Amino acid sequence: MRAFLIDDSGCVELDAWPDQLPPGGHLWLACPRREFEVQVAQVQAALHRWTGGSLVDLHISDLLNQHLPSHYDYTSWYDLLVFRRLAAAPGSNGPPTPESTAQAMQALQAIDTHPVGFAVFDRVLLTVHPADCPVREFFAQRLTQIQPVSGGTSRLPASPADLMLRIVNHMVDGYLELRRLLSRQLDTLQNKLLGPRSRHRNWQALLESRNSLHQLEDICEDQRSAMQEWIDALDEWPPAKDSQAARERELLRVRSRDVLEHIERVLSHVRRLESSSESAMQMHFSALGQRTNDIMRTLTVLTAIFLPLNLITGIFGMNFDFLPLIHSNTGFWIAMALMASVAVGLGAFFWRKRYLGTRH
Repeated sequence: MRAFLIDDSGCVELDAWPDQLPPGGHLWLACPRREFEVQVAQVQAALHRWTGGSLVDLHISDLLNQHLPSHYDYTSWYDLLVFRRLAAAPGSNGPPTPESTAQAMQALQAIDTHPVGFAVFDRVLLTVHPADCPVREFFAQRLTQIQPVSGGTSRLPASPADLMLRIVNHMVDGYLELRRLLSRQLDTLQNKLLGPRSRHRNWQALLESRNSLHQLEDICEDQRSAMQEWIDALDEWPPAKDSQAARERELLRVRSRDVLEHIERVLSHVRRLESSSESAMQMHFSALGQRTNDIMRTLTVLTAIFLPLNLITGIFGMNFDFLPLIHSNTGFWIAMALMASVAVGLGAFFWRKRYLGTRH
């Protein structure tokens, strides 16, 4: 577990948890999920010393649940937000291989959605995240490098709620890398589906990829609902006591609406991917139907050309002694010329009607 004290003088990482909160600033306690599960009693005791309250048992279960969807809840002394991060799974962000459709569809399924939990007290922010969480490492490094600004607006978070919104916003913006990966791999998949010589048969992998996009849409829907509930709860907070607190409250509203707008953009892009995937499948089946129609038209034309030839050979194959040309030395060649003329004439006719060839 890592603890950071954030105040007007900057952000410093503490070697040990303080017995009491300092007079100013706020505390960020970042806990990996496994360590939080093992040391939950110590965390509860520390929260009680710092804030006069602790986490309820139901919220502890929520913070430890790795499969919990994004949601928001609150008590009279803290707010709880569980937010599932969207990122590409390790090793899935390499360049696509055009020769393999399966790799492109597997990349659509390579989505990391581990939840991150936030318990927002007045002066303490508790985060519970997976081990080796890149979001925690990013903010731990960034906050400690920010220099305080004298006589101006500080770039440091003004409150635990402000820090929570910055982390959530970074998690949502991290979807941009995943968006590029999904778009690139979906383009590869579409090119394979719509190729002129496509022989796509891996329908099970394609179905799993579509299910992954549907799952991603559900995750974004849960994120949006959780942030909307947070914004509604923020509007119900008691009125600010002074102008500084009112300004900080308004900044929280602005940042919350910005996070919600980013989630809306992510959700819109996911739906575009779903629509593009559906369109690619429909175009694939349309192309297959068109190729089938072309083959059947060609076979029908060939049948129509050879039908009169079969009629001529059938007539001259009848078992009669008196048939035109049957006893003539040139009869065979006359019949062959007649059949060739009929075949060439019908072929030219169908070609002019565009029943043969690739032009329509």
